[in-house]
Amino acid sequence: MMSASRPIVFRFIAVLGFLLAAPVRAELPDFSPLAEDAGRAVVNISASAKSSKRAGQQDVPEIFRKFFGEDFNFAPAPQERQSFGSGFIISKDGYVLTNNHVVQGADKVTVRLSDRREVDAEVIGSDERSDVALLKIDGHDLPVLKIGDPDKLKVGEWVLAIGSPFGFEYSVTAGIVSAKARTLPNGEYVPFIQTDVAINPGNSGGPLLNMKGEVIGINSQIYSRSGGFMGLSFAIPIDVAMETVDQLKSSGHVSRGYLGVVIQDISRDLADAYGLSRPAGALVSRVMPGTPAEKAGLKEGDVITQFNGHDINLSAELPQMVGRVKVGNSYPLTVVRDGRARTLNFEVAALPDDEAPATATGKGKTARPDLSRLGISSIRDLTAEEKAALKIEAGVVILQLGEGAAADAGLRAGDVIVSLQGKAVSTAREFIETAKSLPAGKALPLAVNRRGQPIILVLRLDAVPDEPAKPASPPKKK
Repeated sequence: MMSASRPIVFRFIAVLGFLLAAPVRAELPDFSPLAEDAGRAVVNISASAKSSKRAGQQDVPEIFRKFFGEDFNFAPAPQERQSFGSGFIISKDGYVLTNNHVVQGADKVTVRLSDRREVDAEVIGSDERSDVALLKIDGHDLPVLKIGDPDKLKVGEWVLAIGSPFGFEYSVTAGIVSAKARTLPNGEYVPFIQTDVAINPGNSGGPLLNMKGEVIGINSQIYSRSGGFMGLSFAIPIDVAMETVDQLKSSGHVSRGYLGVVIQDISRDLADAYGLSRPAGALVSRVMPGTPAEKAGLKEGDVITQFNGHDINLSAELPQMVGRVKVGNSYPLTVVRDGRARTLNFEVAALPDDEAPATATGKGKTARPDLSRLGISSIRDLTAEEKAALKIEAGVVILQLGEGAAADAGLRAGDVIVSLQGKAVSTAREFIETAKSLPAGKALPLAVNRRGQPIILVLRLDAVPDEPAKPASPPKKK
């Protein structure tokens, strides 16, 4: 007969066995020392731009001029557009990093420090392709953030962000690294760091930190269907940003290398067809005439497997590699052609849109046009799949826009511009060139495809003043 004490003993042994067998749970990290120390170097940024005339504003009727004189004007006061974001100090003498889209087109930029001081900032330079801007404020012995190494970052590692989402200053959020070297449609030259850190409007330009308190990225974008955080955040690796900073400091503009080819990924079937051991590399589907690729001897059907000694697994890695090397230097390019590997000598040339602006004499290359006149921040070409889905032959997608003529006309992010002023729009570059010469003060027809439905809108641009306003950034050097 079993004694009454034996079940209690069995229960004790069972509980003890469970506790011994259960894995030891690691404690969650304490972010408070990191947030307190790094927060001193994080800043809030306010950028404003004045518009002298709202799109659609009517001219003064002649009858009013007869009664009140030629100088009569009942136009409203100039409208001020503001954008807000975050940034961080990288030098004790006042250099500040943020996103280009935070300060793009701004007439005035104000930086608020962690001690509540507000100071005016000068935009030293900005780069739209990497979405990086370098500001300068007066100061000495300012708190700075240490620069980390994104290459040492591991997927699953804890990271922390500090910024001003929706204007709530110095908000701290934490998460993990979800992936590395992500390529986004409007960022082919940036291998983004993907995280699940909560990022919202106002966080743009703020730092992404590792657990050592080192900045390893600049929070730049989110993927969202609602406009708010949905678990997918993207940061610009700090090494990419610092390369941009070095060029902005030395020359005032950023030059990138380019190949001049249309490339695609290698599928399993393509790997079999080209005799490759695995589906990796970048398949050249077209070589553009007069480009470095043509001069180097690249041909359609070549599979690029290495650049400068680095293996290429996905085609998206190639533009990032070429874009970060020094323009004017030569680098080995390994291709598989007719089943055999061969090495070509590739001389890197500057991406045409990134060359220095024209001088006062009109010589040299023109600068990459600015779409701030329309209030559009970012556009891209339609993909072949999007063209097929929308049943249109060409167009450009609006990725980001703020206040301005485009928004006043009724344009929205996600709209596809099909034609402008009766002229079909095929590529983003074509749209930019057309936008440069649009007349002011006239109603311009704008054909748009919105979710598969054609819409005609009316765009009206403000007049350009005779004396242009002083730009936010100083003239760029050759």
